[in-house]
Amino acid sequence: MKYQGKKAVVTGGTHGMGRATVEMLVENGVEVLLTGRTIDKAEGVKAHAVASDAADLADIAALEAEVRHRLGGIDLLFVNVGFSTLTPFEQATEADYDRTFDVNTKGAFFTAQRLAPLVAEGGAIVFTTSVATVLGSPGLSVYAGAKAAVRAFARGLAAELAPRGIRVNVVSPGFIDTPSMGVTGVPQDVLEEFKDQGDRITPLKRHGTMDEVASAVLFLAFEATFTTGAELAVDGGLGQGISA
Repeated sequence: MKYQGKKAVVTGGTHGMGRATVEMLVENGVEVLLTGRTIDKAEGVKAHAVASDAADLADIAALEAEVRHRLGGIDLLFVNVGFSTLTPFEQATEADYDRTFDVNTKGAFFTAQRLAPLVAEGGAIVFTTSVATVLGSPGLSVYAGAKAAVRAFARGLAAELAPRGIRVNVVSPGFIDTPSMGVTGVPQDVLEEFKDQGDRITPLKRHGTMDEVASAVLFLAFEATFTTGAELAVDGGLGQGISA
């Protein structure tokens, strides 16, 4: 077990890329506390599971107390929770906008603010953003803006936490093969077209796997010891200006 004795918090860890990261951490000996709005899907994972709404500051404060109680300090904070819909610009409502920024941006910032004091010197914070921040994808304008703000946060926090030796980096997935493809409330036929589009426009002509994202997170967390403020793209070349 490569990282035996390490401790981590993974927000949005009940499914998808977060779940894959939790499982990979556990397989490598890490004690993990994961969160989700509900924790029904966390069954079977050998981790502490805490119900927590990433957009609720009271829940974030309660999460800090729970982490202190169960883990004490941590070596990794993976701020992964996210929310997106495929909503055309002209149809986006104030409620759509507020929910997207509350979860992806406000929640990410205040989770990091609350839990950073528990990260050990030399530890790491990793945020999840998205290739949408550089693509200009129809239907994802609000989401792209919310995740671009997270990318900016990461640079600022990297500077502010450098005196403690804490590295702050970002993993930026492209089209990843998850059940929902990272979008909420999409009819199955639209989701299938979204998946097909991903294969067509990604230079490597396939989706990434959840484990490929998890491997990138573990690299940033434990191996990239002289890397901070960086963004690691796991997007098959999609956001890198590659023609294929």
